[in-house]
Amino acid sequence: MLVALAATVLLAAAPSPAHATSAGGGPCAGAYEQVDPARRRHALRCLVNAARAAHGLRRLRASRSLASAASSHARDMVRRDFFEHTSPGGSTPSDRARRAGYRGLHVGETIAFAVGPDATPAGAVRGWLESAAHRIVILDPDMRHAGVGIAPGAPTDGGSTTAGATVVLDVGGPL
Repeated sequence: MLVALAATVLLAAAPSPAHATSAGGGPCAGAYEQVDPARRRHALRCLVNAARAAHGLRRLRASRSLASAASSHARDMVRRDFFEHTSPGGSTPSDRARRAGYRGLHVGETIAFAVGPDATPAGAVRGWLESAAHRIVILDPDMRHAGVGIAPGAPTDGGSTTAGATVVLDVGGPL
């Protein structure tokens, strides 16, 4: 049986430097970036893994299938102007992960969007860790894999790709 966890946040606070080493270097390089998508995805997973390590949990390994599902959902939310775990067509995080090829038993998802200076990996992870529902998904000891999707734009700005970012973290496990 597939189990899905989901949590949602709208970011309104500035990112905290406690979750990243620097914008330019260190293990979570790119934590305060708003431009380079690859560095931002890496930084977000790095920050989540740092939070997991601080709680004695194993790292989440990168999953191409979960990254594909997360990226598609982030783009879809911006394009179709919605902010939910279930798409207007009815697809759920578990559905999207399965379609992308993920075979784990559990799938969890956290989503966020922000505009301006808050639209960074550090801002997203900070917001998630301050929310009990998000912490449950991120710190679930059964999760083993992660995929990150970041789309330019916010779902509430009519699909504009000129401001902000929409972020999806899909986690899963065990295989």
